[in-house]
Amino acid sequence: MEASSPLSLHLQDPLPESSPKPHNLKKNFVTSLMEAATLRTPSFKEDTYLVTHLKPSEKKALQDLKDRLLSSSDGLNSMWGIQLLSGDEKADVILLKFLRARDFRVSDSLHMLQKCLSWRKDFEADSIVEEDLGFKELEGLVAYMQGYDREGHPVCYNAYGVFKDKEMYERIFGDDEKLKKFLRWRVQVLEKGIKLLHFKPGGINSIIQVTDLKDMPKRELRVASNRILSLFQDNYPEMVARKIFINVPWYFSVLYSMFSPFLTQRTKSKFVISKEGNVAETLYKYIRPEDVPVQYGGLSRPGDSQNGPPKPASEFTVKGGEKVNIQIEGIEAGATITWDIVVGGWDLEYSAEFVPNAEGSYTIAVEKVRKVTPLEEAVHNSYKSKEAGKMVLSVDNTASRKRKVAAYRYIVRKSTAI
Repeated sequence: MEASSPLSLHLQDPLPESSPKPHNLKKNFVTSLMEAATLRTPSFKEDTYLVTHLKPSEKKALQDLKDRLLSSSDGLNSMWGIQLLSGDEKADVILLKFLRARDFRVSDSLHMLQKCLSWRKDFEADSIVEEDLGFKELEGLVAYMQGYDREGHPVCYNAYGVFKDKEMYERIFGDDEKLKKFLRWRVQVLEKGIKLLHFKPGGINSIIQVTDLKDMPKRELRVASNRILSLFQDNYPEMVARKIFINVPWYFSVLYSMFSPFLTQRTKSKFVISKEGNVAETLYKYIRPEDVPVQYGGLSRPGDSQNGPPKPASEFTVKGGEKVNIQIEGIEAGATITWDIVVGGWDLEYSAEFVPNAEGSYTIAVEKVRKVTPLEEAVHNSYKSKEAGKMVLSVDNTASRKRKVAAYRYIVRKSTAI
């Protein structure tokens, strides 16, 4: 199949920070279940925690909780470095989280809060971020904070597929002591994310959780999953603004349909369910491509944060049957152009070439046309020009009917030669 007309974009005077964007079946039972699950859950709207926006009954509940906490105080009134009885707005944010978790029932909220304060003392949660728990092999792989969503929420990624390896599973979860140590490490990851929150009305007061269900050994991890879930539910109320499940297998939809009736509408409204093959398309809705890890169709690589904030990427869509040519013009002789480009799910052809401005010069194939598989990560490459010209990045989706999300960015460094 050939595209009726390749889509081209001409970029003049390349700037790394703001490159413009290109313009450019049958359902089975399981698919229907997944769509039904999504349709039942309207998008969650995070609370601002502005006291002036509370209902009169909610304002009263907040004051009642403060009064009862004061009268029952045993000295444990600090959480995440915030004094809960200080009367400032940061304390109100935390107290409102506990109230909302218990539908503003003051007695239940107070009981939950006191149990959490006691747990934090016994668990030594306030100092856990500084501990070396010896899980270097799991960092950036199983549970890790990386980047922010489009609204500024820190994002926590979870992936347990590595534990399908029996040796790895035994090494981490082989006995109860090992499990306790893992749970401590998992709490440490969450506490690192919480340190990024504002605890301020109208600010960023919760995180985003992305959970990768690919290859997750459900039976073996049942105990660990239940313990993690229980710990987080009891001690971190309203800390998650959205839960995104990716690479969702067919059985997850069946399970969801079973436990969904027992979840509150508020909890269900935070869920986003994405089956395999739609990971990048789903994540791009909430997280910019430069903040999405490369293994999920983004441009963020381990260690990028050491170089400061990520450089913005331009997003575009490659329609089925379409070829997109991104033309970056204005490249001077001796300049070096570095680029990143990715297409969600790839499975199309990609190439890069340098076209000199001078008549009679030959086009240089920087990267020959090749089929990029769905398992490949973002392309990262550079080229030093010997003469003035333009770089052309091509993605050819003419053999497919499926629309795909994509992103790219580039930077041009001029020659320093005198």
